Amino acid sequence: MARKRDGKKKAKIRTDFKKKHEGRTRRIDLTRDYIGQPFDDDENISSERLSGKGALTRRRTVIGEEVADPDGGRSIQLEVDESICQVGRVLSVHGLTSMVQAESGNIVRCVTRGLLKSLHTDQRQVVAAGDRVLFRPEGDEEGFIERIEPRRGILSRTTRNRRHVIVTNVDQLLIIATAAEPALKPNLIDRYLVTAEKAKIRPVICINKIDLVDLADLQPLAGVYGQMGYEVHFVSAINGFGMERLKSVFRGRETAVAGQSGVGKSSILNYVQPGLELRIAAVSTDNQKGRHTTTAAQLIPLEMGGFAVDTPGIRQFQLWDVIPTEVAGFFRDVRPYVSLCRFPNCTHTHESNCAVKDAVADGQLDARRFESFCQICAGDDL
Repeated sequence: MARKRDGKKKAKIRTDFKKKHEGRTRRIDLTRDYIGQPFDDDENISSERLSGKGALTRRRTVIGEEVADPDGGRSIQLEVDESICQVGRVLSVHGLTSMVQAESGNIVRCVTRGLLKSLHTDQRQVVAAGDRVLFRPEGDEEGFIERIEPRRGILSRTTRNRRHVIVTNVDQLLIIATAAEPALKPNLIDRYLVTAEKAKIRPVICINKIDLVDLADLQPLAGVYGQMGYEVHFVSAINGFGMERLKSVFRGRETAVAGQSGVGKSSILNYVQPGLELRIAAVSTDNQKGRHTTTAAQLIPLEMGGFAVDTPGIRQFQLWDVIPTEVAGFFRDVRPYVSLCRFPNCTHTHESNCAVKDAVADGQLDARRFESFCQICAGDDL
């Protein structure tokens, strides 16, 4: 047993590891070998057996403790020698290296220790921007990430059937959309809202580029979200309309800025933090889609206090670990009607005597929001 610095024991835990790359266990070139030089039957392998022992096993024993994740899962906190480690915050992740800011303010380029990378996980990458870590410095500019501290406020999506953790340890999610160029996608806003509700992150909606449209045309949409208690901002990063009010949202908080490519995330952050000079690009004139200028989530310390996280623009946002039966609980406007349905297992899509569908027919529930709800329940990609 290993002991923590406070004297408490940490247990030996049997856990899954990622399966290492193995060569082929079965020979598939016997025909080619026979044509080249015939061999005796006695030399052939008459049978093969796969065993869970040896190099193929995916379970190992590690020293640490299991902790509960905010999303209901569990992770392992490895035992490390804290006397030789420093506390840091991951600013960004670039392939196999992470930029970590130490408590002293020094920024260190770190790689992740082999044991930490070998633990089996459903994530694309072990380390994510925003993680609080213990790292072992090697000189002034390099080091090794030894342990990831427990997370909260996790923004994730599904990519190739795996969990893509975009950023961790944030207080709120600023969902940026545009009135035009690219076109407004309310259903994408709804997906971000579901993610924020699941992660218990405060969502704030921002509609940029209002200088391109008549503001009155956006009032019905803002009214729907406002009635549910969501904070909505209309801004223009070009002429500065509404930007000072939006800037106050960042003060003292850790805010993830998300939205599709071309909505002006970097432009807004350049306004919030003068001198930041994040790269921006105009929307394509051919298809009215944004160009990717941010390739990795990046934590930005703010002079007013707190952090902002510039996240890469997306064109599709597939929810992570949201099953159809729990979607209604993440829709604030649908949730009050669920208990009024005749059938306790009502899916609110095709059943009779459904209180949700009746609310749509009576105009009490917005029809577009209901369509978005059905689309998410069906698992359709956006």
